Amino acid sequence: MLDIMSLLACLSQCLDGTTMRQLARVSEAMLSMSGRVTMRGMARWAGKGGSYRTIQRFFTTSLSWGQVQWVLIRHHLLDQDDVIVLGGDDVVVTKSGKKTHGLARFFSSLYGKAVPGLCFLSLSLISVKRRTAYPVLMEQHGPEHRQAPAEVRKKQSDGKRGRPKGSKNQHRREVTLSPYLCFVQESIRQ
Repeated sequence: MLDIMSLLACLSQCLDGTTMRQLARVSEAMLSMSGRVTMRGMARWAGKGGSYRTIQRFFTTSLSWGQVQWVLIRHHLLDQDDVIVLGGDDVVVTKSGKKTHGLARFFSSLYGKAVPGLCFLSLSLISVKRRTAYPVLMEQHGPEHRQAPAEVRKKQSDGKRGRPKGSKNQHRREVTLSPYLCFVQESIRQ
């Protein structure tokens, strides 16, 4: 367990002392135990200083997991001369039912058609030198992100060819992003 704590020591720059001690207890318990992982089970395996209340406090603490992951990746996985690329992909998980949040029909390339399920955006840091991807963020998105905004949707043509009368030239620099691209942009900023 001491090896794990030496690996987690770099997190002291983004976590306070109390949270670091709680993380030490939780990680020690999770790696020691077998079977179902519950808070009560973690409290039993945590040893001295790892009471049920300590485990509860850790899981109610709001942490910036993106920052925690970045510190771990930067300290232990990246080289100075390595090239890092940010990559993203939509992942569709098939699911049946009607009560699940975000359940809709999404295109799955494995099936070659739209299937009922959940869709997640997965962002990873890709090391070109090691040819390895390190997942950083996975966030669920629904069908509402797929719809184009009202001003971007094509208007129904009335059968006439050419430019509509009275239309003005549009400024090329003004780009209206679709809701999906706004969602991806916000995820990258996180």
